Amino acid sequence: MPGGTTPRGTLVLEPGTLWASVTKRTKQALQCGALQPLSTKCEFIEQDNVHFVIQVLPNLARKDEAKQQQQTTTSRKEFNPFLPYEEDLFVADIYPTHVCLLNKFNVINHHLLIVTRSFEEQESLLTLQDFEAMRACLAEVEGLAFYNAGRTAGGSQRHKHLQLVPLPLAPRGPRIPTEPLLAASFQKVGTASGFPFVHAIAQLDPHWIESPLAGAEATLSCYHNLLTAVGLQQGSNNRQSAAYNLLATRQWMLLIPRSQESFESISVNALGFAGTLLVRSERQLQLLKDHGPMTILSKVAVPTK
Repeated sequence: MPGGTTPRGTLVLEPGTLWASVTKRTKQALQCGALQPLSTKCEFIEQDNVHFVIQVLPNLARKDEAKQQQQTTTSRKEFNPFLPYEEDLFVADIYPTHVCLLNKFNVINHHLLIVTRSFEEQESLLTLQDFEAMRACLAEVEGLAFYNAGRTAGGSQRHKHLQLVPLPLAPRGPRIPTEPLLAASFQKVGTASGFPFVHAIAQLDPHWIESPLAGAEATLSCYHNLLTAVGLQQGSNNRQSAAYNLLATRQWMLLIPRSQESFESISVNALGFAGTLLVRSERQLQLLKDHGPMTILSKVAVPTK
């Protein structure tokens, strides 16, 4: 592993190699049992002209048991799966400050984690290095990057990590179910008329992907503009003043402040605002059908007046 003395601004990842590393490591991790995909059945619920993708997981016992075992085999108050990370899930060194790992319990194939080498709080504001690592991965994988900023936003680990899933998210229709609402509203910093909750969206220059290091500076500036647009401020110790979700592709970036982590028993993270939600049971699926996915998103976000 490259040492921490590598100067900032030096990309460690060799261009053109990430996807091959992902597929190779996925095969190896499946063979040795380190990667444990969760099988789901897929349903669709339409609301407000969005065809939401609902992944139904009838039984998450395997994931819950593994998490409990991790917690009982460590003397630390809160288990950190990234220090050290599981070697069989390692994909690539991305940047002096970040590595890329496979998500152990994945629902979406080739779900990647972009993790800081040293511990940083998940509630910390994103930095230039975070965006350099994110854009380096987006340059290699046509995907959706996202960040759950804190537990209220669906963050399951305190250690700072961004996530990346390949596109399309849906087997049919738009590659991202909510993207048509966003594409109709692009401005320098704007809003989507179909979203009944506080948010801000900005279009990104697709040419930035050709130079991830340079494009990261522009993306960082855009990120701070979005925070300002939704009324979030920098708190103490470089943390945000409230929880939020961030989603980004090569073309756009979306930020949504959060008011609560779940609606009744249904947890929602950033992927919910992309139009894909995960439920644990038929009861939760019925709750989604009764209330509507967009209505539930407005409940866990900050509803517009």
